[in-house]
Amino acid sequence: MSKQDAITDWVHCPLCGNKTRDRIREDTVLKNYPLYCPKCKQETLIEAKKNYK
Repeated sequence: MSKQDAITDWVHCPLCGNKTRDRIREDTVLKNYPLYCPKCKQETLIEAKKNYK
């Protein structure tokens, strides 16, 4: 899969549902990632696995 073919999407805050400043590819794997939300000003640990969609 090339960079152009990768499907990306915005990561949404699990607390308020707002889009964060981070994007995630469909082949990304995250474990205990500290996601910061600029709207609610909270940091939350998230996990994202293959085929997150």
